[in-house]
Amino acid sequence: MIKRKICVVTGTRAEYGLLYWLMKEIQADKDLELQIIATGAHLSPEFGLTYRVIEQDNFEINEKVEMLLSSDTAVGISKSLGLATIGFADAYDHLKPDIVILLGDRYEILAAAQAALIIGIPIAHIAGGDTTEGAFDEAIRHSISKMAHIHFVTNDLSAKRVRQLGENPQYIINVGSPGIDYIKRVHLLNRSDLEKELEFKFQKKNILVTFHPVTLDSVSSTDQMAQLLLALDSLERNVGVMFTKSNADTEGRSINRMIDDYVSVHSKSKAYTSLGQLWYLSAISHVDIVVGNSSSGLYEAPSFSKPTVNVGDRQQGRLQAASVVNCQAEASAIKQAITAAFKMDCSNVQNPYGDGNSSIRILSLLKNIPDYRVLLKKQFFMMEN
Repeated sequence: MIKRKICVVTGTRAEYGLLYWLMKEIQADKDLELQIIATGAHLSPEFGLTYRVIEQDNFEINEKVEMLLSSDTAVGISKSLGLATIGFADAYDHLKPDIVILLGDRYEILAAAQAALIIGIPIAHIAGGDTTEGAFDEAIRHSISKMAHIHFVTNDLSAKRVRQLGENPQYIINVGSPGIDYIKRVHLLNRSDLEKELEFKFQKKNILVTFHPVTLDSVSSTDQMAQLLLALDSLERNVGVMFTKSNADTEGRSINRMIDDYVSVHSKSKAYTSLGQLWYLSAISHVDIVVGNSSSGLYEAPSFSKPTVNVGDRQQGRLQAASVVNCQAEASAIKQAITAAFKMDCSNVQNPYGDGNSSIRILSLLKNIPDYRVLLKKQFFMMEN
């Protein structure tokens, strides 16, 4: 029996963490061949060369698609998108996968979807149907959904939105968020070991901050970051702050420079280019609050019964647990939200993104489809009034 070739594309540290256990399940299956394409920030020294983490986890990277230019302007990123599409066309031609698995809404993944669509490779898309109205990720995510043939969504609301796009209900499946799989399966570091690994001294109160660029807001990402830093600076002096740096989006490098400048004059703070999934989730488990505009504050933090201060509109519209406090990207509003979050009891909060068995569900569904190519010719499924 010829093994079916399942190709997984990853471009960032966060995305790889979400895909890790699905990749392990595919790798261990005797009927499947795992193929991996690494791209984007994974291949950039500036963002930590995180492709090495993939290899350290005993995965073989079959292709590396270079795409990043030394620019975080809109023009530079648009050019990167074009380079990536060319690179994926070559990678797919070499690997000849039976199906491509794509997660989320980043522009790297849009390039991977475009090339697969034209070449005629079926696409399985994870986490379609979410809404994030503060970034162009919203449009990218829905565009990938229209190019995809199987939709592994994370919640029922997202399933309805993908259905509204005219997709086949038979192939819209709520599997939950694969990020919870990692939380369920991994042995996290205790506080003492994490302090040693990260060379960070926990204080009486501690905050984990991740702030990414906002691409559709009238207020610039750097202006919003400045307000967040002002809010942090106004807190009590016994608060420790851990920063994970921004991703490779418009103004991402500018945000990272602002973080470095802040850390250089605040001894109880420290910044990390990439924590990786183990350190990052361990950090969530030991801090008091998660702050910023990353989806991890909505997807993963509720599973640790930790409050999230969600800053600005980047995640607007996304399904949220009761542990999420929303605020505008203004210093006084952020400080007020942080103060409120310190007092929250989230011990009984339920995570709306599933139970941590997403990877097993996805693998089972992929194996139960006898021929992926029959999915290529799509119909538009009208919704009944």
